[in-house]
Amino acid sequence: MITGASSPVTPPQDPLSSSERLFAEGLWNMLGGDTAELRKARGAFYTPKQLCEYLAQWAIRSADDRILEPSCGEAAFLVSAARRLQALGEGRLLAAGELHGIELHEDSAAHARALMASMGASATIRLADFLDILPEPRYDAVIGNPPYVRYQSATGDDRLRSRTVALRGGVALTNLASSWAAFVVHASLFLREGGRLGLVLPAELLTVNYAAGVRSFLMRRFGRVRLVLFEERVFPGVLEEVVLLLAEGKGPTDHCELAQLRNLSDLQTTARSTHRWSPIPADAKWTPALMPNRALELFGELTCHGDFTTLEGWGDTTLGMVTGNNSYFALSAETVRQRRIPRSELVPLSPPGSRHLRGLSFTEKAWNEMLATGSAGWLFRPGAKPSAASQRYIADGERDSVQHAFKCRVRSPWWRVPLVKPPDLFLTYMNADTPRLCANRAAVHHLNSVHGLYIPEGLRQVAADLLPIAALNSLTVLGAELIGRAYGGGMLKLEPKEADRLPVPSPVFLSAQGDALRSLRPQIATALRGGRIGDAIALVDRVVLVDGLGIRRSRLKHLVEARSLLALRRTARGTPPRG
Repeated sequence: MITGASSPVTPPQDPLSSSERLFAEGLWNMLGGDTAELRKARGAFYTPKQLCEYLAQWAIRSADDRILEPSCGEAAFLVSAARRLQALGEGRLLAAGELHGIELHEDSAAHARALMASMGASATIRLADFLDILPEPRYDAVIGNPPYVRYQSATGDDRLRSRTVALRGGVALTNLASSWAAFVVHASLFLREGGRLGLVLPAELLTVNYAAGVRSFLMRRFGRVRLVLFEERVFPGVLEEVVLLLAEGKGPTDHCELAQLRNLSDLQTTARSTHRWSPIPADAKWTPALMPNRALELFGELTCHGDFTTLEGWGDTTLGMVTGNNSYFALSAETVRQRRIPRSELVPLSPPGSRHLRGLSFTEKAWNEMLATGSAGWLFRPGAKPSAASQRYIADGERDSVQHAFKCRVRSPWWRVPLVKPPDLFLTYMNADTPRLCANRAAVHHLNSVHGLYIPEGLRQVAADLLPIAALNSLTVLGAELIGRAYGGGMLKLEPKEADRLPVPSPVFLSAQGDALRSLRPQIATALRGGRIGDAIALVDRVVLVDGLGIRRSRLKHLVEARSLLALRRTARGTPPRG
């Protein structure tokens, strides 16, 4: 189940009769030993009633439907399902076999049985782990809130079992997958042909790489896939965003339907808030589905335009050097002087981090200024026969156990960092706002705190002059939000393979717009130094998108607003909730 509130256990807020409520509360209080910590360990957290009611209303369409709630906990969804079936059956008692639940926690299963009995509903609650049960396609609807256990908290046996379960549906999961991923595939296999799957899932379904197989599976398995997202958090006190998955019918399908709501109170407006989107390819990230329709259409139109390409079309993006211990290998000028390390055993280095690479170029003058202020701008890298000074420094490192760091102990000698040649441009990959391209005018080497972009000889000059400027347009910065990953604190991270797909102006187009872009350079540089990246983007948009591609400003605003929306969602995920 999606991570929920960790407050003390409270009785379910369902409109039972007073005698039913007293009975339920008595049983609920018996579960006092089931602490929030224990529930979190098995991924079990309680779902808001509005979500349960909504999914039951959507999934159950006949009084004869057979319903399964896997990992049913205290039967939140089964309660809503029983009411829905009773309403459809005009109040008749539910027949045995219509409602089924599976729960691995014994006290929770006992509570679920008693609660259903108190409603006059005949439900079968099986004490078992859902992933251990072989699927039989016998249910009209499967609804619930899967356990949410991150891979870091799962044992090796649990990961192997999840991968085995997912393979039954043709989905190959990695060991990085959280528990919900296998659960989605497994739950689908319990449905009759044409059945309905309604689940509360983490919004990482849309964005994480390990869920690619799950996304593709859903498009193959179902004829209709709907997603409901919320701007506000649905589970109080929890950072995790959720998405409602509503999948039905016999697949495949080539599109999703998406509804973006403010909060749970807007659930009844879902039908009016839905728009259609086709992921290409099907297993690609579904982040673009978060954009409004007009922005989605314009983004697709421009990224297919001949005047735009991807960053891979310019050159190769690679990781920087991995030292194993930057504080040891990256040296300041003062340390070099004190240790008397010869210049021949040092390599000029872009200092660790990327704050100094937020402008348009990193020059030799800037590098010297950073050295003068104490930055670590030298890489310790002696040859096969280190000098006496370097031998002393190596001995000091061994005394401090630097050689035992993983990257150090797997190379020989441990103190010789594998060299990566200086890139033509730097690409920042951990960003509060958007990735930046910065020309490496100083011709220094780089660590893995930034990526390096290597350009073919014929494009090198135009790339260094214009690409850092031109990449500050609304289409490119929106593309970064779509292909990047949100990390702690709302940071946007871009790995090299993701950076390859970043939409940027093509070399031919930039050459044609060169004079106009160069004329903006002083203004853009000033805006970036002042932290006014929005002003810089507006200047570039005028040249690249409005004048260059002929995009009307009335249409351009859709890209600007979509990028703001996605950036706000990203930063909101990194902000702890109030209260």
